[in-house]
Amino acid sequence: MRRLPALLAIAALSFSARFATAQPTPVPAGRPVMLITGSTDGLGREVARRLAATGAHVIIHGRNRERGAAVVEEIRRDGKGSAAFYAADLASLAQVRELGASILRDYQRLDVLVNNAGIWLTQGSRQVSADGHELHFAVNYLSGYLLTRTLLPLLVKSTPSRIVNVASIAQTPIDFSDVMLERGYSGGRAYGQSKLAQIIFTADLARELAGKGVTVVALHPATLMNTSMVEQAGMQPRATIAEGAEAVMQAITMAGIESGTYFNGKRATRANAQAYDEDAQRRLRELSVRLVGTR
Repeated sequence: MRRLPALLAIAALSFSARFATAQPTPVPAGRPVMLITGSTDGLGREVARRLAATGAHVIIHGRNRERGAAVVEEIRRDGKGSAAFYAADLASLAQVRELGASILRDYQRLDVLVNNAGIWLTQGSRQVSADGHELHFAVNYLSGYLLTRTLLPLLVKSTPSRIVNVASIAQTPIDFSDVMLERGYSGGRAYGQSKLAQIIFTADLARELAGKGVTVVALHPATLMNTSMVEQAGMQPRATIAEGAEAVMQAITMAGIESGTYFNGKRATRANAQAYDEDAQRRLRELSVRLVGTR
């Protein structure tokens, strides 16, 4: 779970130190490249390990450099895949842009992008990102939107490729008159809105990319997995990280998957009705362009 002091501590780092990597790992010819945000812990870490075990090169992302290095070393010791770590705080759009620019600089292809990183603040008052946006909306949705848009040319170049948005069954319709929840804030409402925004984006982007070889899907991996985020929220786990990882791996590897599909675990289903509302898709698209300054 994100805490404001942690954000301030990260903000104090020099700009160059935030994004420095040991040295980008050369990718052997023919090895797929896959980026998983939030992959130094929990679900993202397990998915990264499983992908590396298939021989993939995995781009590890997180805020903690020590944990990132540990995941890279674990993958190196296993000897099947390869990995490199990139640090960025997704509560800052500037850092998201720099993360995207670093990937474009260091890699000639990107086969899979998994927007997995997220927060869930169950206690306390409303918080905002470095850019002044409600924190759940900024981290869970806007960062993934901007990173996806930044990396889209590389994903198109690498077709067939895939974008997987790790959303949630907790979905709250977006009130476009108060997207930043300046009125009637609650952590649950903020989280549910940000997760539905991911699914709306999935449906909208799938239509935009139809026929271009990039498949876009969203999923709820599992309910209340035994992650540090759930434990810190004081919730009783109801599923395991392994169960969630199986669902994400299916979303990454399943053949013949229809772009725009939303999965509850490993089962294709329907999300909240707003996800399929083309007016809601247009309004979110326009808002996102305005907030991040890119199409």
